[in-house]
Amino acid sequence: MKTLVKSIFFFVVLHVTTLSAQESIQTYTLDPSPLVNQKLEQWQDMKFGLLMHWGAYSQWGVVESWSICAEDEDWCRRNTDNYELYKKNYENLKLSFNPVRFDPSIWAKAAKEAGMKYVVFTTKHHDGFCMYNTQYTDYKVTDSACPFHVNKRSDIAREVFNAFRAEGMWAGAYFSKPDWHNTDYWWPNFATPDRNVNYEISRYPERWERYVQYTHNQLLELVTNYGPLDLVWLDGGWVQKLSDEQVKTQSNDPQYRFQKIKSQDIRMDELVGKLRSVKPDLIVVDRAVPGKNQNYLTPENTVPAQHLSYPWESCIIAGGSWSWIPDAKYLTPRKVIHTLCEIVAKGGNLLLNIAPGPDGTWDKEAFQMLEGVGQWMKQNGNAIYNTRAVSPYREGHLAWTQGKDGKRFAIYLPEENEQSLPAKVMMNEFFAKSSTKITLNGDKTPLEFVSSGDGTVVIIPSALRNYQKGSEAWVFCVE
Repeated sequence: MKTLVKSIFFFVVLHVTTLSAQESIQTYTLDPSPLVNQKLEQWQDMKFGLLMHWGAYSQWGVVESWSICAEDEDWCRRNTDNYELYKKNYENLKLSFNPVRFDPSIWAKAAKEAGMKYVVFTTKHHDGFCMYNTQYTDYKVTDSACPFHVNKRSDIAREVFNAFRAEGMWAGAYFSKPDWHNTDYWWPNFATPDRNVNYEISRYPERWERYVQYTHNQLLELVTNYGPLDLVWLDGGWVQKLSDEQVKTQSNDPQYRFQKIKSQDIRMDELVGKLRSVKPDLIVVDRAVPGKNQNYLTPENTVPAQHLSYPWESCIIAGGSWSWIPDAKYLTPRKVIHTLCEIVAKGGNLLLNIAPGPDGTWDKEAFQMLEGVGQWMKQNGNAIYNTRAVSPYREGHLAWTQGKDGKRFAIYLPEENEQSLPAKVMMNEFFAKSSTKITLNGDKTPLEFVSSGDGTVVIIPSALRNYQKGSEAWVFCVE
């Protein structure tokens, strides 16, 4: 994932193309496993999760991993003209990483109070630094050269998973398929011109096979030793098997202008088979790779324009960047709530990213944001959890959801300066019958309404217009 701090224009372009890849180029393939689909149904009930990007790079307050990638993009610029020295210093961040204030139980409690139901934590990003006690590399937080290794919480991923499970939440592992520290991916024998493997796999198949086994072993290690994991969230979608035609097509795509497109087959079917031999209902998200191993799709830092009929999740930055940066500007509770409502109305989940700092803590603004969201969710979570999308989805001020009992919810999303409900609320394309009952969430007073050819107008009496004055959103229950 990439930072927001460098170029707003670039991010608009990036996310349009990302969404296009997710919606148009890609098609959703149902997993053949009934156990996995049952698990996916439970995941779709949850609606709201937490993503955390964290690694040794937090000490510099820079974009995670990408500054050691030699692509000429605005969001991965370095503060030096000496790449080799920069990369060496970056990798040496392991020698000073010491987040002594790390206590994931604080995060887990705040996330639960906000209404979040699952966590996805970065066990390893593209730079290859492992936030868990892997046995397959010493480039890890528990290595004796890392000062944090003596801390009782040094196995960071284990501590995070256990803390969130203790609060009744699901645990998911973010894992990068590319590993830029592994010499079987970026071989020092050659330059590293872009994000891809830097040698021709067909000429050095034994080296690539070592990398495939390394990737399989690390993921199997996570699922076996850090479970029960509920999902594995695989990033780095360029590591995938491509046909000659796909290589040709992508090579001519301006989106990949700084890359040499290569087929990088890590044998996903075989890998998923190994993981599910340990956890049969494991959800696997092979991001941006069409096929049955992408159990749900993940538009990045954007909300799709329309309702999507397959399982999906928008991963959204809460504060300035995927990774921690100084003086980050966080979303307001209203923005988070409105984003969540819009995503749920269109059939998806929200995965909100909060980045821990180098000392192992969240910014106080992150807690304030979550507290505001939690206050609203305690009153109105029935319009979010265990619901599914229903037409007209999202129109005007309203976001629509429907419970499994058939009850509908129309969530009124006010403008920034709206502090109370208007006298009338128009429900376009919804035609209430005489037997329909419409109430405000938390109040049992049936509201009057008038149906016409355009929809239904709900009349809000003056006594109720200031109900929950200043609310971030009002929920109408429609039975």
